[in-house]
Amino acid sequence: MQDCIFCKIAAGEIPSTIVYEDDRVLAFEDLNPQMPVHTLIIPKEHYANIGDGISDELLGYVFNTVKKVAEIKGIADSGYRVIVNTGSDAQQSVHHLHVHVLGGAPMNSGSPALS
Repeated sequence: MQDCIFCKIAAGEIPSTIVYEDDRVLAFEDLNPQMPVHTLIIPKEHYANIGDGISDELLGYVFNTVKKVAEIKGIADSGYRVIVNTGSDAQQSVHHLHVHVLGGAPMNSGSPALS
């Protein structure tokens, strides 16, 4: 999508701090981190959200990337939170499927919702 900021990041048109990349997914640092570790994982192909017809295989691939990112960021053993917001009521502000990987400090039930 021409106006999608995450598509532009995936295409290299907008700079980002890349954590992991392969031919199907891109993981990069969130510009407004809510935790010491706050990395986003996106499929390079545009899907507006988790209900947008993404194949089971690709969705599994995106979620398998979570473990890789947690290892790279050094939070695999201490623990991390994985969040996917879908739609406006869930505060999804960028309508390109993205998975938040958060960690690096203890969390409590009052941790903020993420978009």
